[in-house]
Amino acid sequence: MSSPIQSWFKVRFITGFFVTVPVVLTAWVLWIFYSEVDGVLAPIYERVLGRRVPALGFLTAIAIIFVIGLLATNVVGRRVLQWGEGLIRWVPLVRRVYPTVKDFVDAFSPARRTGFREFVIVEHPREGSYAYGFLTGDIHVEGTKPGRLATVFVPTNHLYLGEIVLLPPDAVVPTGLSIEEGIRVILSAGTAAPARLPFPGPSSTK
Repeated sequence: MSSPIQSWFKVRFITGFFVTVPVVLTAWVLWIFYSEVDGVLAPIYERVLGRRVPALGFLTAIAIIFVIGLLATNVVGRRVLQWGEGLIRWVPLVRRVYPTVKDFVDAFSPARRTGFREFVIVEHPREGSYAYGFLTGDIHVEGTKPGRLATVFVPTNHLYLGEIVLLPPDAVVPTGLSIEEGIRVILSAGTAAPARLPFPGPSSTK
């Protein structure tokens, strides 16, 4: 049996570990992004300015992302971006990969018009077993009894892999949580889910 001192130390060490790891991982990802971007742009500035300016390449990348976002929020800029996107889709190999990547990223965009509509619960993969999922749309099936089915993406490997489930609209249970909260629930393996879900009213599928 462990002594009170060992138990005291163990509890605080484990708590410290789970507090520290997310911070360290976040800092590590940001550092990789900074290093890669600055490593590409910094040599260009060094040749132009004659000396190295730390973080200038990284700040340039941030400015470029901001300008693209600025363009995407006005009519003229949106048309320019659509024109550029058309050129990308014209490239033989890229046009097969780009639409899939763009659709996946758009699903998480705060300004999304398509993608994840609602964070829901569905009975899956068998009767009496339930899973979290993201409502992505609905489909009309002509000549069949259901007539209309809700399309739900059920993640099976965090957010990157999953299954597409077609269900009657009344089989989709809304959670009342936002898409961002739903993503947090999935990434935390369900630990971020509230103990009680609010009554959200009817789902958007109905």
